[in-house]
Amino acid sequence: MLGRVNHIAIAVPDLAAATAAYRDTLGAAVSQPQALPEHGVTVVFVELPNTKVELLQPFGATSPIAAFLEKNPSGGMHHICYEVDDILLARDRLVEAGARVLGDGQPKTGAHGKPVLFLHPKDFFGTLIELEQA
Repeated sequence: MLGRVNHIAIAVPDLAAATAAYRDTLGAAVSQPQALPEHGVTVVFVELPNTKVELLQPFGATSPIAAFLEKNPSGGMHHICYEVDDILLARDRLVEAGARVLGDGQPKTGAHGKPVLFLHPKDFFGTLIELEQA
C-alpha cells in the first residue's frame, strides 16, 4: 500500500531560524513559507534528492503544532508522510484493519495540493503518519 516517503515533518518554534539553518548551515534548497490555515501551520519544504523535510510552525492559537511545541519546546519530529496510489482505498483498508483516521476521515487538501489523511499515532507505535495521494 505504501509508496515512497514524501516527507518527514519537523515542528519548529522559529520557522525563519530553522529555514536559515537548513539553507545556510546545511546548504539545502528551501521553499518560501506557505501558510496553511486549514491545517493550522505554516510550512517550508527543504528539498533533498530523495525526499523532502517539512518544517512546521504553528499558525493560529488552535494549531496542533502549538500543543506539540508546548511538550517539546525546541521542536522535533512531528510526522512522516507516505505516498499512496489511492487514498480512499488506503483509508478503507486501514479502517477495516482497525486503524484510526484522524478528523472526520475525509481527505483534506495538503501543502502539495493533493488529498491527505492522518493516522492516529497510537496505532503506529507513537508515530503520526500522513498519507498523501501520489
